[in-house]
Amino acid sequence: MKKNPIDLHHKTILVTGSPGFIGANLVLRLLNEMDGGTVISFDNMNDYYDPKLKEYRLSLIEKKAASSKAGHMFVKGSIGDKALVDQVFAEYQPDIVVNLAAQAGVRYSIDHPDVYIESNIVGFYNILEACRHSYDNGARGVEHLVYASSSSVYGGNRKVPFSTDDMVDHPVSLYAATKKSNELLAHAYSKLYNIPSTGLRFFTVYGPAGRPDMFYFSATQRLVKGEPISIFNYGNCKRDFTYVDDIVEGVLRVMRGAPGKAAGEDGLPIPPYAVYNIGGGTPENLLDYIQTLQEALVRAGVLPEDYDFDAHKKLVPMQPGDVPVTFADSRGLEEDYGFKPSIGIREGLQKFAQWYKEYYFDPI
Repeated sequence: MKKNPIDLHHKTILVTGSPGFIGANLVLRLLNEMDGGTVISFDNMNDYYDPKLKEYRLSLIEKKAASSKAGHMFVKGSIGDKALVDQVFAEYQPDIVVNLAAQAGVRYSIDHPDVYIESNIVGFYNILEACRHSYDNGARGVEHLVYASSSSVYGGNRKVPFSTDDMVDHPVSLYAATKKSNELLAHAYSKLYNIPSTGLRFFTVYGPAGRPDMFYFSATQRLVKGEPISIFNYGNCKRDFTYVDDIVEGVLRVMRGAPGKAAGEDGLPIPPYAVYNIGGGTPENLLDYIQTLQEALVRAGVLPEDYDFDAHKKLVPMQPGDVPVTFADSRGLEEDYGFKPSIGIREGLQKFAQWYKEYYFDPI
């Protein structure tokens, strides 16, 4: 698909879900590289996990903003609040919108469905409506909407690697269903209102200051406390892990290239719409991943060299909503944007372990 190039310098960029994990890292990159303009962080700072981590990431953003050529504003609130979303769009008139705000977690969605509907469905609808009305009265409006989808949309797909050409009509969790709904809604709005939109299916993102509910982080915390870690499906799982720096690089490249607008034979817009996978393309066996994590934690001094890892492993059955394999086919991203994730788990987990040591053991 033809891409419309976008220069991010001197633009107003709205990043919802910052200072969340991916959002914070994206904003830090933008503030480091933009030659003018404004970045708006929008997040409700909820307590799905320890809010201190979000406060920590926000402090890193504010520190970076102090020396950046671009400005930064933080808006505290939920994208489920339509009046607030509309107010932010009216006041700041963003050129690019990156919607990363969402209630995450497959297992959490089983017991807390309401928050997924509010954030992932209603909230995303509010973003789409605000993008739609950004063109009112002949205004230039939003140049590109980039939004987070998830590898979870593939459900129990047995064909690997997962391709964006695959059918994804059988989600196995509410979380996955909301992400597929985001893609459908974005397609409809792109068709009806000619809004350039790109969805990104993230594959198991990890790294320093990540989400504590993710396995690598929660396993580390349990091991530090001397508690056992549960290894699902008796270790017979493979995951396509993607280091956060690779995710951010992919998001940045996509932001700079919006799907081009064109009219069909009927004179109506051909939807300026696209969806891509962002994944490492190298599924790792869960047991091998755990072994690499253990080695990283020992090297970083988080755990002692004589730690009895075998005594702290508990093999358990597959959990509801989980899938045995994830495997990204990211050729579309490589062909259209010249990017392929390249950071392996040994390097990525070592950076996480070093951060964990500094954050929890050696705080300033």
